[in-house]
Amino acid sequence: MVTIRLYDTSARQIRDFTPLLPGCVSIYLCGATVQAAPHIGHIRSGLNFDIMRRWFEYRGYDVTFIRNVTDIDDKIIAKSADHGRPWWAIGYENERAFNDGYDVLGCLPPTYEPRATGHITEMVEMMRTLIERGHAYEADGNVYFDVRSFPEYLQLSNQELDNLLQPSGEGETGKRDPRDFAMWKAAKPGEPTWETPWGGAGPAGTWSAPPWPTSTWAARSTSTAAGST
Repeated sequence: MVTIRLYDTSARQIRDFTPLLPGCVSIYLCGATVQAAPHIGHIRSGLNFDIMRRWFEYRGYDVTFIRNVTDIDDKIIAKSADHGRPWWAIGYENERAFNDGYDVLGCLPPTYEPRATGHITEMVEMMRTLIERGHAYEADGNVYFDVRSFPEYLQLSNQELDNLLQPSGEGETGKRDPRDFAMWKAAKPGEPTWETPWGGAGPAGTWSAPPWPTSTWAARSTSTAAGST
């Protein structure tokens, strides 16, 4: 089998690709947050990873390609309230628009395309584990990732936490560090909710919690080349 070389962002150099399981590759792409119709940035991401997938398959690898759909977030909920439409209808409409765009460009369909709302149980369990291990904490019904608890945070991008600009403004109360990010947010009146150990709440309106459990569920022990939009 021909050796494939890829650019490693953590090492800042081109390196030989060695799968964890010989002959098998799993590609996880953080897919669309379906709050609006797709734009050229979304399509670029889809094309890039479609080309990578096809190249691996051409070279004889068995490829598992996972692209998640974040089908609920703050903006989807806000549009639901503004337009008087169910949040899930807005998400599904835009999800179809994304798939239509991929089809027009000839992108291969993913092996798995899990929706975030289909894996709420896994999200809750993962956050519970992170809290138990000291990497996350609850504050006022919200769950935040404690960035200082994980030395490898930012390793892939070769950045230093203390060099990152802190968010401006008052920010969210209860954070230990302004750069801690929300994985789960306490629900406001009228918003969709799921019962959790921290009270009724919903997934954070970020790209934080949803991808983790869906990628773990789909990829399992397959060797992984990960990427995001």
